[in-house]
Amino acid sequence: MDRPHILRLNEADNIVVAIGDLPSGSAVEGSIATTRRIPRGHKIAARAIPAGQPIRKFGQIIGFASTDIAPGDWVHEQNVTMGGDFERDYAFASEARPHESLRQGEVPAHFQGFRRGDGRVGTRNYIGILSSVNCSATVVDYIADQAMRSGMLDDYPDIDGIVALPHGQGCGMASKGESYDLLARTQWGYASHPNFAAVLLVGLGCEVFQIARLKETYGIAEGDHFQSLTIQDTGGTRRTIDAGVERLRDMLPVAARARREAVPASELTLALQCGGSDGYSSLTANPALGVAADMLVRQGGTAILSETPEIFGAEHLLTRRAETPEIGRKIVDLIDWWTDYTTRNGGEMNNNPSPGNKAGGLTTILEKSLGAVAKGGTSTLRGVYRYAERIDRKGFVYMDTPGYDPVAATGQVAGGANILCFTTGRGSAYGCKPVPSIKLATNTPLFQRMPDDMDINCGDIVEGVSLEEKGAEIFENILAVASGQKTKSEDLGYGRNEFVPWQIGAVM
Repeated sequence: MDRPHILRLNEADNIVVAIGDLPSGSAVEGSIATTRRIPRGHKIAARAIPAGQPIRKFGQIIGFASTDIAPGDWVHEQNVTMGGDFERDYAFASEARPHESLRQGEVPAHFQGFRRGDGRVGTRNYIGILSSVNCSATVVDYIADQAMRSGMLDDYPDIDGIVALPHGQGCGMASKGESYDLLARTQWGYASHPNFAAVLLVGLGCEVFQIARLKETYGIAEGDHFQSLTIQDTGGTRRTIDAGVERLRDMLPVAARARREAVPASELTLALQCGGSDGYSSLTANPALGVAADMLVRQGGTAILSETPEIFGAEHLLTRRAETPEIGRKIVDLIDWWTDYTTRNGGEMNNNPSPGNKAGGLTTILEKSLGAVAKGGTSTLRGVYRYAERIDRKGFVYMDTPGYDPVAATGQVAGGANILCFTTGRGSAYGCKPVPSIKLATNTPLFQRMPDDMDINCGDIVEGVSLEEKGAEIFENILAVASGQKTKSEDLGYGRNEFVPWQIGAVM
């Protein structure tokens, strides 16, 4: 039996989605035929849509017709607008469910992780080198390079590596306020991350972001697991590089003491990410990842949804799942902040989707957001957190971040994520250190085209694999990767340049 070439997602929809490339004249529904070639993942009008009327996908409004659209027409940028604002029914906490627990037949899951002194669990055993300011970024890179060339890791096979994470901030900024606090949370989140056995923080010495102040704010004591240097106090670039290498040499035996042990899946904190989305994202990889996230939540673990600009227009789907009305209102407050933020900076929320998203079939941010929210499954929303804030609740939670993937993931990792799943339809090249990133392809051609980057193919969902089956496959892969199995992005060495703290303040 031939597979269907179109997909209807909801009875209320006035569009259907092309599963493959369709030539002009292809049958759609009943007597309707395509009026032109339709690329796979794109939308086709299933009935006449008069100008000004809403366009519905998944039963939700994704935009409005900018001109009369005939049955069989290609529905995309040329005839869709964001205009025609509409009310969203937030129905705060109306769909919240009691605490999720294991279903009949599900057994407690475990993985092999590193139990740290503060009780948290790592999925990797790295030594990290952080820079307090861009002025020490080059030295941080040189320390890591010299350490790796020295061969000092050869005698420590249980250490996953030495990770340098420089960045472009730390000075030319206010010494107090939201921007400073955000960078401080990010730096401390990484310095104390359970995937690091030990961390060396290197500064210049005269920057706004002072290491001494960070230590005082978070009660950090120097010792085996945390040390710091400044270039000015150490005597310049070469002496700091040499001193840094010696500090790392002293840290190696400490890091090598860590051993993997069986721990429950409740110790996993999963970052949910998507990038290079396409028309398949909301059909395959994103909802399948949502199934896996729900499975983790039932195991007592944590799943973090983020990227606030990419829930715009679908935020009501989260407010209804909020545990309390207060938690739901925090989501709306974030949307209001972002709407004002983009306006002040001469933008608009519909600047997202990107050109690649649109080429893949996504027309508006309203449509993209429906797919992005699907990564969060169906569990009750138990908390809303600021960027890089430490996640202190189990279950499904939300963190405010931009939609830009490296910035968003940096915040999630700083908040405590020890594993990450990243869905992509266009083919994002991404990895994350110190946290392994599992890449999920939304369509089979992408999986076949980029085999060195993609870990799991979700394109077979449109060929008959159920979301539940694929979600279970993703969940088992999460456990395997958390136990040490390498991801494709780890094999490629990604992660050194993907540490990108969110910069929102004035550069002075």
